[in-house]
Amino acid sequence: MNFAITLRIMRRGVVLAAGSTAFLIAAPARAQLGGTMPATAQAGSAAVANRLADASIRIRAWTDEGGTTIHEYATGDGLIFAYTWEGPTMPNLDGLLGRYSGSYRAKAAELAGSRASLHASRVVQPDVIVDSGGQMRSYVGRAWLPAVIPPGISPSDLQ
Repeated sequence: MNFAITLRIMRRGVVLAAGSTAFLIAAPARAQLGGTMPATAQAGSAAVANRLADASIRIRAWTDEGGTTIHEYATGDGLIFAYTWEGPTMPNLDGLLGRYSGSYRAKAAELAGSRASLHASRVVQPDVIVDSGGQMRSYVGRAWLPAVIPPGISPSDLQ
């Protein structure tokens, strides 16, 4: 390979890396599953009317970069116990699941070959449960912590 071509490839790599870093810096920081919902709304998010049996549950919504609406559910003291999503792209599950991402990914990889459906999956781990599905440009899902979900609230309540 000639030196000029190698140099050009390296420059493109540096430009792409710098652009990716700028994107990550510009993206709003969000709490993750099991984390704490900030007391004040973050830029780009809004409180949502709580229609659940437990009126102390706080719900926030925002739209991610791909146009997907994400709802964040937290207990009255701010512990995030669930997320739901609906939209044209899959959300960044690693970002939403946080420390539970590894557990989810391990089980998802194990189940990948035995899926009954190409358009839906359910990953159940003791610490996290993720339902995800849809077709291109129409994705839905939810993730929750079974040990933390408040009494009187079922996963089907999470819309």
